[in-house]
Amino acid sequence: MNVLVIPEDPRRDGHILRPLFKGLLQTVGKTRAHVRVCAHPVLGGIGEALKPERLSAIIERYRGMTQVFVLCVDRDGEAGRRARLDEIESVFDDHGFLAENAWEELETWVLAGLRLPRDWRWADVRADVQVKERYFEPLAAQRGLARGPGGGRRVLGREAARNIATIRRKCPEDFGHLAERLEAIA
Repeated sequence: MNVLVIPEDPRRDGHILRPLFKGLLQTVGKTRAHVRVCAHPVLGGIGEALKPERLSAIIERYRGMTQVFVLCVDRDGEAGRRARLDEIESVFDDHGFLAENAWEELETWVLAGLRLPRDWRWADVRADVQVKERYFEPLAAQRGLARGPGGGRRVLGREAARNIATIRRKCPEDFGHLAERLEAIA
């Protein structure tokens, strides 16, 4: 099975999404699944990522080589984001298309799979709208990874991917929900 993950911006998000999806698919029994992160075209932000015409062009470009398309975006504190993703899914429901928003940012999924500093409470991390700035970037800097690929996302994404069950448990509304949906169609 070939899965194409469509991020807002693959230059950073790809370092998170590829290892997490590889790990997730392995845990649902799809050990031979091939995961690609859509790098062409670069959507470059949430506004472009939510445009059906941009997504349609991606689906047309990769249709013959992809069975499952997964749009992954940040929620960014937008209460209506899930409803918007449901609308987009309905447009592409016959193309193996899923859409999910991380609560609040994709970096939250990574943090869910890592051992966090003792003075951080998971409930605080999960509730923060600016997870990237307040938690992820300081952790990457603390671990000496901020200047690495994706600002530490490559190393931390791979590390978190070894703990998919924990991410599913800590992020049930988004990552866990997406995992259940992938299990059902994969």
